[in-house]
Amino acid sequence: MPAKYSPFEGALKQFEKAANALKLEPHIADILKKHQKVITVNIPVKMDDGSVKVFTGYRAQHNNFRGPYKGGIRYHPDVNLDEVLALSMWMTWKCAVVDIPFGGGKGGISCPVKYMSVAEKERMTRKYVQMIAKDIGPELDIPAPDVYTDSQTMAWIFDEYSKIVGYPAYGVVTGKPIELGGSLGRTQATGYGVAACVREAVKLFNKDIKETTVAIQGFGNVAYYAAEKLYKWGAKVVAISDSQGGIYDKEGFDPIDVMEYKQKTGTVVGYKEVKKISNEALLISECDVLVPAALEDQITSTNAPQVKAKIIVEGANGPTTPEADEILFKKGVYIVPDILANAGGVTVSYFEWVQNFQKFQWDEQTVLNKMEEKLVKAFKDVNATAKKYNVDNRTAALMLAIKRVADAYKLKGDY
Repeated sequence: MPAKYSPFEGALKQFEKAANALKLEPHIADILKKHQKVITVNIPVKMDDGSVKVFTGYRAQHNNFRGPYKGGIRYHPDVNLDEVLALSMWMTWKCAVVDIPFGGGKGGISCPVKYMSVAEKERMTRKYVQMIAKDIGPELDIPAPDVYTDSQTMAWIFDEYSKIVGYPAYGVVTGKPIELGGSLGRTQATGYGVAACVREAVKLFNKDIKETTVAIQGFGNVAYYAAEKLYKWGAKVVAISDSQGGIYDKEGFDPIDVMEYKQKTGTVVGYKEVKKISNEALLISECDVLVPAALEDQITSTNAPQVKAKIIVEGANGPTTPEADEILFKKGVYIVPDILANAGGVTVSYFEWVQNFQKFQWDEQTVLNKMEEKLVKAFKDVNATAKKYNVDNRTAALMLAIKRVADAYKLKGDY
């Protein structure tokens, strides 16, 4: 059997390729590819039936040269150290590529989240906060929602941390409920940012967004809001999927209608008796733009040769392996990499953090407009870097980000 793909090994390969293209000093490259701190905790949780189960939690803090660590916390049975190491490194580059003053962090708990009650999740969350409280904070490390965590999870973290420090520490997390200092526009931000990147990429091909077909793998928060915005702009969303499978119709779907169906039935499969496809088939379906917005390691050396899309915009983190990257680049596929494409969320998280310090709330349109301005500028910066160095967009985005982090290190002093 082939060895299981390691996201962190993939992240390191991407880093080394960009660092070599930058001719980065070896000692700085060595510093930047290593995490500053990695925390592992074993969390005893009292379950509703009175039993106690122990779940393993992580918080990886990659780099803080440009600001506090920033990154989500995910709850999933497959959460592991390799995953959070990769995701925290990608967060450093993501924050740098859109030029916001954060570094990279990521956390998670390996747990059967789908089978846990709300009370069990709350007890687990609060215990996790108690165990990592000294390692997070408004100007130290700022968690956010991720896979199977949400604004309620952040409310628990905010409340528990505030009890520990003795004051309302609104800036300790982002993605909070509006009533507890959350930012308007945060829910839509990542998906709308993905949509903006699709629109900008389509322009490079001299196509109108209204003449564009899009296939979206996944139908969670990011995928839904990307689909909703693209549909509003006139794009034809021809394929959608979730964990149970997908649907395809060359005439396109109304994402709002599909979401209403999913909320009633639990899946998009079965919607209006259109063609049912697998997630694997969606990735190689007929479309102009492919948006992988599910989990990592979806486009590999096995299926990359069959990808028909001319543009890939990565809504998920790490959906394309380095081997697939090479194949797609040679095919002429234009990839908007994850650290740029899905940076709308962390950008609005930054805005939430700023609003918390200001004790002032911006209106939703201001938030979303500022986010889009940030992403469009970053898109143009990455595109210019790719042309200047004749490299693929992922390498260009990493070069831009790595240089910014390296420059911050040099300016602080190498001693």
